[in-house]
Amino acid sequence: MSWQSVTLAATADEAERLSDALMEAGALSVSIEDAAAGTAAEAPIFGEPGMPADELWRDNKVLALFAQTADVTAILTEAAQAAGFTVPAYRIERVAEQDWVRLTQAEFDPIRISERLWVIPSWHAAPDGAAINLKLDPGLAFGTGSHPTTRLCLQWLDSHIAGGERVLDYGCGSGILAIAALKFGAGCACGVDIDPQAVTTAQDNARNNAVQADFYLPDATPTAPVDIVIANILTNPLLALAPLLASACRHDGRIVLSGILVEQVDKVIAAYASWFDISLWHAEDGWACLAGTKRP
Repeated sequence: MSWQSVTLAATADEAERLSDALMEAGALSVSIEDAAAGTAAEAPIFGEPGMPADELWRDNKVLALFAQTADVTAILTEAAQAAGFTVPAYRIERVAEQDWVRLTQAEFDPIRISERLWVIPSWHAAPDGAAINLKLDPGLAFGTGSHPTTRLCLQWLDSHIAGGERVLDYGCGSGILAIAALKFGAGCACGVDIDPQAVTTAQDNARNNAVQADFYLPDATPTAPVDIVIANILTNPLLALAPLLASACRHDGRIVLSGILVEQVDKVIAAYASWFDISLWHAEDGWACLAGTKRP
């Protein structure tokens, strides 16, 4: 059995109405994504502290899945009429039947982060038993080591954790950075995320890696300043969170920021320059990692 996947362009005003209409007209599933994701125009995620509470992005992609036999053109016409506008530009792709579990697992091999650090999915044996091996499966929260921004943060921790530090991972996703910090010798580590599912996933990952890390929603974040604040999110949230992240870092403490496109580096440095001596640490595949020290 196969399916038909349809991608449509939609404004913020159109996306939700179109999504509802598509479900009513027979779509098997519908999702909405930021059309500018991965570019300098990428918008902040929903509910980020300090950011305007926009309901949707300005430019959206509506993705709908249909049965192989569905008359997609007729369904789109019906849905657009129900939503009150003409059919937007769209493309149709065939989605073949797959063993999705095996296919997904085949896409995730052990990832070597540094000389002593690997990220290992649960269905693989560790290539180097003597290394620090983080057990982490791809799931509902961002952070498996496959993305350059996560690798850069892990590499920074590997080269800078001396032992005993207090670490805060803001926007923790899977919890990988807090867990890795503890494996490298940090004294304690906690993570914060706006997504309850990420908090739950991070807690599970900490248990699976036999470390004691605490994870919170933003309102429950501990207030005591830490030695290292690390945030791998996106540029717009990082700009809005600058005062909060600065207050979370002790004087002479360090901050590490990633999720930043190279062309956005100067903007982020300027936002944090009031508190930190901060600069580009490393970049990979167009993504940057900044690091700095908080001034007394």
